Amino acid sequence: MDNIKLREEYIKLGQAIKAAGFVEDGVEAKYVIQDGLVKVNGEIDTRRGRKLYDGDVVSFQGKEIKVIK
Repeated sequence: MDNIKLREEYIKLGQAIKAAGFVEDGVEAKYVIQDGLVKVNGEIDTRRGRKLYDGDVVSFQGKEIKVIK
């Protein structure tokens, strides 16, 4: 599991999966999230603007990232 370090209080889901290299750009992030392919803390979340905080875990296609402070 890789980590994404927060620069501010939170990071949005779309930004996090781009930063992790799960997708190439924001358009692809939008589609994979809307299609229900991304899980946050084990549950599907279709909100690209979902705010992720310290300790949240995002998974996509068998890869996981953890948001850390």
